[in-house]
Amino acid sequence: MRLFSPEHIAAIAATALAALLLVVVARRLGDQSATSLARALAIVLLAGVVVEQATYIARGTWSVRVNLPLHLTDAVTLVAIVALWRPRSGLLTELVYFWALSASLQAVLTPDLGDTFPDVLYFAFFVIHAGAIGAACLLVLGLRRLPRRWAVWRVYGVTIALAALAAVACLATGGNYMFLRNKPAGGSLLDPLGPWPWYILGAAALGLGLLLLLEALARVIARNDDRSRLSAEGRR
Repeated sequence: MRLFSPEHIAAIAATALAALLLVVVARRLGDQSATSLARALAIVLLAGVVVEQATYIARGTWSVRVNLPLHLTDAVTLVAIVALWRPRSGLLTELVYFWALSASLQAVLTPDLGDTFPDVLYFAFFVIHAGAIGAACLLVLGLRRLPRRWAVWRVYGVTIALAALAAVACLATGGNYMFLRNKPAGGSLLDPLGPWPWYILGAAALGLGLLLLLEALARVIARNDDRSRLSAEGRR
């Protein structure tokens, strides 16, 4: 799919609108009803994963070199399904927040996708990736499940472990999981980071920087929540 084509821009707009609506609706519903909304989103995400995998199998294009769930965006979708079903799970929510608003957001903005509208894989791709972004916004901005202290380092450690697993899979299958062999063909944030293997080190540093920025955003949200709560108590 061509970057910033009409179908790509439509997908970006739909992602932003869906994330906003999930946050607004969750804040209006309150925790109990918003938990039902989270579980509905989990079912949508699971359906997207099943449809994507089933389509590759039906077309005879499924391969261990490409379709194992070892990209970071695959991992965040699977984690999001569980976190949405159990929104009080601290580590899972942290993984969704940091991974979705970095890796999944990057995937939506610069998709490595050969299929375009109205192919079923176009819809599956954006349901999976946009849904993960929506899950992060719903859990953290809607349900206010904010990252705990040291969350960045926990998430970074899990990310490194996943990268090590992906590296083993790349060696075993000849694949390009987590883009450890080559950069995405359609362009990405990895492009300015130099050739292999230097872009991997650059991506590790860039990833840590993005996590720290997201942690700072979470702190701002927490402070605003504290001010709002104190203001509401003062009016009583």
